[in-house]
Amino acid sequence: MPKIAEIEGSRQDGGAALRHTLAQAPAGTVVLTTLAIVAALNLGRDVFLPLAIAMLITFALSPLVTRLRGFGLPMIASVLAAVTLAFAVIGMLFLVVAGQVGQLAQELPRFQDNIVTKLGALQETGSENGLVVRLSRMAAEINAQIATTVPTDGTANGTEGPLAVEVVENRGPFETLQDIALQLIKPIATAGIVIVVVVFMLLERDELRDRFIRLVGANDINRTTQVIEDAGKRVGTYLLIQLLVNIIYAVPIGIGLMLIGVPNAVLWGLVTLVVRFVPYIGPVIAAIFPLFLAFAVSPDWSMVIWTAALFLTVEIVSSNVIEPWLYGSRTGISPLAVIVAAIFWTWIWGPLGLVLSTPLTVCLVVVGRYIPQFAVFDVLFGDQPVLAAHSRLYQRLLVGDAVESTLRAEELLEDDFITNYHRDVGLPALLLAQRDYERGGLSQEQLTRFADTAEHFLDELDQVVTDELSDAKGATEAHKQGDGETPDGGAKMDLAGAHRRLVLLGGRTRLDDLAARMLAQAAASEGAEVTVLLRADLTPSWFARVTHMGPGCILLNFLDTAPSRASLLHIRRLKRTAPQMRVGIVLWQAPEDPREGTPLRRISQAKLAEIMEIGADFHATSMEDALALAFEDAAPRPATKPNKRPKSRTTRLVPARAVAVSETG
Repeated sequence: MPKIAEIEGSRQDGGAALRHTLAQAPAGTVVLTTLAIVAALNLGRDVFLPLAIAMLITFALSPLVTRLRGFGLPMIASVLAAVTLAFAVIGMLFLVVAGQVGQLAQELPRFQDNIVTKLGALQETGSENGLVVRLSRMAAEINAQIATTVPTDGTANGTEGPLAVEVVENRGPFETLQDIALQLIKPIATAGIVIVVVVFMLLERDELRDRFIRLVGANDINRTTQVIEDAGKRVGTYLLIQLLVNIIYAVPIGIGLMLIGVPNAVLWGLVTLVVRFVPYIGPVIAAIFPLFLAFAVSPDWSMVIWTAALFLTVEIVSSNVIEPWLYGSRTGISPLAVIVAAIFWTWIWGPLGLVLSTPLTVCLVVVGRYIPQFAVFDVLFGDQPVLAAHSRLYQRLLVGDAVESTLRAEELLEDDFITNYHRDVGLPALLLAQRDYERGGLSQEQLTRFADTAEHFLDELDQVVTDELSDAKGATEAHKQGDGETPDGGAKMDLAGAHRRLVLLGGRTRLDDLAARMLAQAAASEGAEVTVLLRADLTPSWFARVTHMGPGCILLNFLDTAPSRASLLHIRRLKRTAPQMRVGIVLWQAPEDPREGTPLRRISQAKLAEIMEIGADFHATSMEDALALAFEDAAPRPATKPNKRPKSRTTRLVPARAVAVSETG
């Protein structure tokens, strides 16, 4: 991550000062600042909650205002039309819900006897201490409380017990109207504030955008513009598509409940439309009340079963068909982040915070994706991998997890070839291990576990090589027969390594052996005949075996970009023993990774000159160069003789003690 304090330009604007302050602040200050912000959001919910609602409605209505402006309407007319339409629909929904709730309140006493009868029937079939018995007792107690509150015919005639007397203050119409108005003034005022703020946000959205750019980063207008566009697009798309999905979900629920016979089906359809904005648990909450009413109304269990089947069917169809079809792009946050955000915003702002949790978290993730000082939000809540594939592979191999390493590799190899996988993932992971090994960060136990796990991992990938060769042969046969079609997955049509013989060796360490094996798998997938040998095979007895091999190529692999001359002298021995074979050196070089901050490992020109001076036919630093040079039709270079200094005839052995005396003077 680049240093935030290094800001181009001599003029310090507000955004630069803010970034500099956050970059230089100690960890304790950051924690205290975070706690202060959370406390302010909680204590100031009456102020911040309407602003958050207004901001999200503004995001949702901005595309409609832009469309109306495109039709030639003035700005004020476009904003007023969009706001009037949106809040008229919301108001009608609230009126329908209020009427349905009042009707339901009047019908609830009719369901009391049916609930008690059904629980009594369950009690007869259950145990004495079961859940059903406890529910029955609870219903009986509720029934008793209702009986004591609502007088029966006997008590009304005054024949049984004393009557409860309550002193009621004589209040006039004005006092009653005042009490009702005081209860309604807060939600009405909040709704009015939201409407006014939405109108002015839409009218001043260009000015607000410019102020945001000036505050956050006038020196980097491109990045700040990306923040605004990405946040607006993600939040607006999420709200509109989620609303469309909820409508598609709620309409069959309302119609189905009406056909089943559940009371107030319209109410439960509207509740489902709103509650489904709550991530994951919204459909469950929406199903609870209709299931309870079905239990209360139906004399048997058929209505409950049909209601449960209706919600289950609609949820399956929506989750597996409707949502994947409508959601062209994801919100950019992980599923776990959705749950954590729902818990946090519910704690801060209550039920409305639960509904707003996802769009608010989307805004934080987008800001963290483009502004470095807020990158913690993207790392914690984003859905993009925070580790590069090769870093993740290195970490899993380091802890000995070959299973997850294999599964992730197979997932990537579904759409790619093993040559590209080892180039982009496998070999960079080995180079990370080599870097830690060189600086002493790997103990011998860790190195052994890493190498053993990597060998098992490569054993599993041997099947991938076999499958690629099989697909390539099938593609070639189809092409020869004039079919002209390649198998699914895009099999290779041309095997560059066909009829080539390669011998792959590790140069000095077990990590070099693993690099040789990865290169061998890549060459084998190209049709080459490969033999993999370990660094321990670089002995005089093995050199004698090489003499009997036909023409081919030997490749020595080094993860160290500056191998010792003693390791490179194997080139000369191989050239002398098997002059019919070409000998190449592969010094694997790691590319620079901006996300990981991995520096490019440079190879000195002096080392490359030394390799060629010793007698190598070629040298390579990448997968493409190594395979291309190994598959070349080139004659091997003749073996070079070592450059020895001529010995003087007067040279004689000097005792070690005499040498020591002469050196000390």
